[in-house]
Amino acid sequence: MSTRKHTALPKAQTLIEALPWLTRHHGKTVVIKFGGNAMVDEELKAAFAQDVVFLRHAGIKPVVVHGGGPQISAQLDKHGLVSEFKAGLRVTTPEAMDVVRMVLAGQVQRELVGLLNQHGPLAIGLTGEDAHTITATKHRPTIDGELVDIGRVGEITEIDTGAIRALLNDGRIPVISSIARSADDGHVYNVNADTAAAALAAALGAETLMVLTDVEGLYEDWPNSDEVISRLTATELEKLLPELSSGMVPKMEGCLYAVRNGVNTARVIDGRVHHSILLEIFTDEGIGTMVVPDGTEGGTP
Repeated sequence: MSTRKHTALPKAQTLIEALPWLTRHHGKTVVIKFGGNAMVDEELKAAFAQDVVFLRHAGIKPVVVHGGGPQISAQLDKHGLVSEFKAGLRVTTPEAMDVVRMVLAGQVQRELVGLLNQHGPLAIGLTGEDAHTITATKHRPTIDGELVDIGRVGEITEIDTGAIRALLNDGRIPVISSIARSADDGHVYNVNADTAAAALAAALGAETLMVLTDVEGLYEDWPNSDEVISRLTATELEKLLPELSSGMVPKMEGCLYAVRNGVNTARVIDGRVHHSILLEIFTDEGIGTMVVPDGTEGGTP
């Protein structure tokens, strides 16, 4: 008996450590941006689904937002369409947009919904088009001081959370593809998934925005050092933005937008680590980089 008690003890300690965090997040909404390696590695995908279902059963309301960069690139290749990026965004022709929509709503989202639903009738997929969840207008980035046309890339103009809230109230896990319809021209636009997740987190009044990425977090002095900044305020992050690599910019801009618009914490976490979501939410150390609003302590239960 004593041996059995002994082997189970670390499990009990782990659960006890999670208690203040469980209490703090209970009933709260957490928006999770699913992307990077976690999206293409089978074991990481399965672990991600387990984490999200765990949150749901722990009384938290997870909302999953996904893009599909690697899958879109692969499918565009198959169709003989070139992937070109400007200002960190994919140049999206009308033909490419058809592929984007097909991959996001018909492939990536379906797979994710399937993985989550192995654990019960929980997940429901929708796109930004459904119930006007995300409305966009044509986005023209400025490159070298000039506005550039990059095709069907959208800038979010409005969020309607009605459908998501209805699903959450029904105990479901919404899985949202980052495409949106434009109120101006009726076209469907590709929206950056990091940006979409941040906008949804703010509109839902989420407790936390979590962005899965392929790095450990925000590095203090990359490439000279691989020290990760574990916590920084909105203003501190804003000062760092001009120095960041182009792939990190939409992620960190999303975190900044979220905490400046009512979200308590925004975190960039390493999606290559199994169960990174649970490690981040339920342990004292956390993993990755947490952004908090100015003037808050944040990060303690």
